[in-house]
Amino acid sequence: MGAVEELVARAGGCAVIDGGFATQLEALGADINDPLWSAACLIARSHLVKEVHMQYLEAGADVIISSSYQATIPGFLARGMSLDEAEDLLRTSVKLALEARDEFWKSTLRKSKPIYNRALVAASIGSYGAYLADGSEYSGSYGADITIEKLKDFHRRRLQVLAGAGPDLIAFEAIPNKMEAQALVELLDEENIQVPSWICFSSVDGKHLCSGESFADCLQILNASEKVAVVGVNCTPPQFIEGIIGEFRKQTKKAIAVYPNSGEVWDGRAKRWLPAECLGHKSFDALAKRWQEAGASLIGGCCRTTPSTIRAVSKVLKGRTGH
Repeated sequence: MGAVEELVARAGGCAVIDGGFATQLEALGADINDPLWSAACLIARSHLVKEVHMQYLEAGADVIISSSYQATIPGFLARGMSLDEAEDLLRTSVKLALEARDEFWKSTLRKSKPIYNRALVAASIGSYGAYLADGSEYSGSYGADITIEKLKDFHRRRLQVLAGAGPDLIAFEAIPNKMEAQALVELLDEENIQVPSWICFSSVDGKHLCSGESFADCLQILNASEKVAVVGVNCTPPQFIEGIIGEFRKQTKKAIAVYPNSGEVWDGRAKRWLPAECLGHKSFDALAKRWQEAGASLIGGCCRTTPSTIRAVSKVLKGRTGH
């Protein structure tokens, strides 16, 4: 039994993923108006990164995701850092999550009736579009000169460094097109990565990836890889999730992870959040129960969700053993 299956079983059939990271860093006073986004805090305010991890663990998260989504070696080099410094910051993102998990677990074991599971740490890897920070992570359109080989070269060293930093999982997040999914699957094989991975797509319409390509075509690529333990969607409007789970269940036998946005919509050009069209935090936990019933094995939140969102999700998914 792999680490993910074991965790899902311990959690009673559905494990809880943490929630929005940047949202919570801002709530703690961090300024993340920066091309590096929440990864900027790794440079100057790492104590806040650890604090956010702690808040999600206390809320009942079974999986916490490192703050490396937008942490790339080229991004750090553009800040004037050396290659060694850039790689150290990637390792730091995993180290902070591992420290938070271990400290939290130690304090949990001291309590007479532990109500938490020992969480897994997932090292986050965002898409090439997330590094570009030009809105292409929301369109999946990388331009004619981008090839599978170029994408593999872009991701290769970051994947090596993060996988070597001791995480329980690698989380490829908000992948917007089929070419990048193919590149990641090939890279996991070429580098013989032993850490189990999940690959989550992003969707704007609930029927296709951001690029307009079909889930079925992309899942075919992931199904062929033994390195990919979990497939799913994140950074997607919550009203589409139930339908997406149904579609995924027809196309794959792998565990399914869903962690959508709060329902507010990010305007990639204006770089601001637009109000939720139909759903707010109040119903997120009720929806999470439906996602569990539809067949998701891991459920959490992405942009604009908070520890209180995840606490509500944990309660509803874990019933009486919730927090």
